[in-house]
Amino acid sequence: MPPEVQKTEEEWRRELSPAQFQVLRQKGTEPAFTGAYVHSKEDGAYRCAACGAVLFASDAKFDSGTGWPSFTEPAVAENVELASDTSYGMARTEVRCKRCGSHLGHVFDDGPGPTGMRYCINSVALDLDTKNAAE
Repeated sequence: MPPEVQKTEEEWRRELSPAQFQVLRQKGTEPAFTGAYVHSKEDGAYRCAACGAVLFASDAKFDSGTGWPSFTEPAVAENVELASDTSYGMARTEVRCKRCGSHLGHVFDDGPGPTGMRYCINSVALDLDTKNAAE
């Protein structure tokens, strides 16, 4: 199914910062240890920076030491979709916002319990909502 939120690349370019556009729409990656949420310990819901969908909750965040915010699981599984990514000669699993199709990062099976998963997400792809818990 196509994403619920559909915009032209020009519309996305106007609405997002250059760094957000590069990551969210062009599947880029922000440099390790540079993102706003790498070391954040604030409570709240992490929303998609492009469309506002709730993606991850702060209570699922952990310090992976990788340089990107890491989560054990999505807050709302229906808001996240996974896709095969074989770019750069690697076999990885891409994490996307299901609502708008934006690239968020990748997921790996080397995380802590209870899920054993590490959702490695670019800070620039997220907005932390400290007023509203995950919906």
